Amino acid sequence: MFCSCKQDKVNGIIIGSDLLFAQDYSENRKLCSLINRALEKDAKAVEEITNMNCGGASGCYDLGYVLTQLITRLGEKEFIKLTIGLSKSTKNSIQGLIMAGLEYGDNEYDGKMDDKRISEVFPNLEKVLE
Repeated sequence: MFCSCKQDKVNGIIIGSDLLFAQDYSENRKLCSLINRALEKDAKAVEEITNMNCGGASGCYDLGYVLTQLITRLGEKEFIKLTIGLSKSTKNSIQGLIMAGLEYGDNEYDGKMDDKRISEVFPNLEKVLE
């Protein structure tokens, strides 16, 4: 595995080290592409990110952090639009990943959302995901 060839940041969206380590090169390329598509407001990309293999445990916290960064960048209202047609199970997965991302995901970066609940940071999205 060539870790140095993988991208750990895409258009300012940080891919945490545990998720990065759990990915092979092709998975990383796919995630990078999906992040770019999500930033272009592609709902299918959000769904695919949500369903990506995160390697379990801390890699999933990092994937949740990717989602929280996307929500912050796009804005909660815009991200909600991307979730409207998604299945209930995908919405549940998004909610779980966001909770993980808020709890642990940005500890090593800026810490602005550490240990916050979805209702504190993304209250309108929480309602849509329930």
